[in-house]
Amino acid sequence: MIVPLTEAVADTCGGKAGTLGALLRAGLPVPDGFVVSFAAYLAAVRDLDLGRFAGEPDDLAVARQALAARPLHATVIDALGRALDELGDPAVAVRSSAADEDTGQASAAGQFESFLAVHGISDVADAVRACWASLLSPRAISYRDASGRDGRPSADLVMAVIVQRHLDAEVSGVMFTPAGPDDATEIEASWGLGPSIVGGTVTPDAYRVAEDGTVTRTIADKRTRLDRRGTQLIVRDVPAHARHQPTIDDATATQLAELGREIAGALGGPQDIEWAIVDGRTWVLQARPITAAPPRRPSPSGASDIPATTLTGTPGSRGTVTGPARIVRGPGDFARVHPGDILVCPFTDPAWTPLLRIAAGVVTETGGVLSHAAIVAREHAIPAVLGIPNATSRLHDDTLITIDGTTGTVAATNA
Repeated sequence: MIVPLTEAVADTCGGKAGTLGALLRAGLPVPDGFVVSFAAYLAAVRDLDLGRFAGEPDDLAVARQALAARPLHATVIDALGRALDELGDPAVAVRSSAADEDTGQASAAGQFESFLAVHGISDVADAVRACWASLLSPRAISYRDASGRDGRPSADLVMAVIVQRHLDAEVSGVMFTPAGPDDATEIEASWGLGPSIVGGTVTPDAYRVAEDGTVTRTIADKRTRLDRRGTQLIVRDVPAHARHQPTIDDATATQLAELGREIAGALGGPQDIEWAIVDGRTWVLQARPITAAPPRRPSPSGASDIPATTLTGTPGSRGTVTGPARIVRGPGDFARVHPGDILVCPFTDPAWTPLLRIAAGVVTETGGVLSHAAIVAREHAIPAVLGIPNATSRLHDDTLITIDGTTGTVAATNA
């Protein structure tokens, strides 16, 4: 039930683990680890009869609680302990690898749980169970429903869990490899651990590496970073001198683009790649097929054509839509969102996915085009504009606004 990551394949370990296994076998730099396979999940839920849950919120909450509380079988615990000892008992990352995750049809970006800085067999076992339970989270069910699949418990809804050595990254990022021969490699990078970027809580530096090797970059105001302290993750302020300092130089961006080409070649198509740099070495944390390419950033020369009353940000998801602004600062505001509203929020994390089924568009104060929420917005064909500072105070509830996710603009009567 425990499979070395080098031997992982999608049929038994899920798409995410299967891809990492393929990259390891191709000689690419992936942190070592192992996988708690589908078999362990199936053994744990065999007598829970999850299929009896009809999909109502209360029923699914009971099912999640049952999964999260389900003890791992003694043989799995023993194997888990041996596998951790073979790694040297370090802090580890515990990450989902569901059967329907990281496919060419749907990314399920950020819809299941992942945990960093986990140490010790007891905490690893808890994290494994929490990953299993996240199969039935409201956001995962809503995502599957919106993708045209039944979100309720079923026999083909299974999850493996990846356990890898945790990396204390100085710089992390996301990269989209070219989708066509004339396209560029798109890279986003920020200080510290990757959840800041994929979760949209920081606006990252953006790099574009063209086919001829030319690098263009937009350096962001990176105000916070996420780091590990023991078994805790801490958010720290970035020192003033580093906020506008490039996280990577052009040579590193070029090297990342070359690594992206290798990965795309090994996997047979354009890829969405998460990466990290530790002690000057680049590691690959994840790769999955690109399900929805981001809009191209407008050229700086186009800024002069934008009216002074228009707010400008980063194009996140193509399309134009007009609707009432709805200021949403957290889950406590979710009930105020109505079909056709345009979300205006500090950032969106994956827990906000159900809102993307009813919202007409999204405007955020932070985040990049390669964040989980931006990817899901593109998959749902919802226009999105990202990284407009103080958007939640510059726009107001019920004001009619028009957002253009292709140009990255928001027009409002009182902007």
